[in-house]
Amino acid sequence: MRKVLVIDDEKPTLSMFTLILEVFGYEALTAESGEKGLEIFEREHPPIVLTDIKMPGMDGLEVLGRIKQASPRTEVIVITGHGDIDLALTALNLNATDFIDKPIRQEALAQALSRAEERLAFSLAENEQIALTRQDGAAVLTIRGTINSQTESFLTEAYKHASGDGLTPLILHFDPSASVNGAGIAVLAGLLADSAARGQKVALAGISENFRAVFEIVGIAKSARIHDTLDQALAAIG
Repeated sequence: MRKVLVIDDEKPTLSMFTLILEVFGYEALTAESGEKGLEIFEREHPPIVLTDIKMPGMDGLEVLGRIKQASPRTEVIVITGHGDIDLALTALNLNATDFIDKPIRQEALAQALSRAEERLAFSLAENEQIALTRQDGAAVLTIRGTINSQTESFLTEAYKHASGDGLTPLILHFDPSASVNGAGIAVLAGLLADSAARGQKVALAGISENFRAVFEIVGIAKSARIHDTLDQALAAIG
């Protein structure tokens, strides 16, 4: 049974998480403060951590930074207030791999945990997280794992190779496991801006609901239309 650590200063929230996680088949570890959460993390080494951002004392952002410094591959999902995209962006800049909003919806939690499980299962080398294929006259870059400073060079190289003469339609297809941190968002924005300057058709597909909201806030959605599925993107971009 995989362990999941939940850090939140509200006891009812911890109780709710414990019940849901047990239903999902996890062993829930809980902490009512950031300090206690780090103690449990150092002792138990859970591969997945959920932490509220706004807590008295050590807040979730400091917890996130400390965990990522000690264990970069740990999946840290931050819990934000409803619609608080600014805090979510700050967390992504600190290498959070996902975020969910309060009030917690069971479906959103299940999806975040599923994405975390897939990233843990992949354990791919950075150069295996970007795959290029050709479909229906378009270049398709499938992205798995996390786009961050370590995978930036591989994405940039694959993007340039896929773009070719700049006239080939390009689709960035995000696997369900895909995550993007702050550095990855900046890289994507720059690549899409280059394509827009060349007049190249670019579409995005398969992006999760929360990252779609982030892309809209940072302006990525203005450079490329977002579609739910790869098939929809292929039909629209051809």
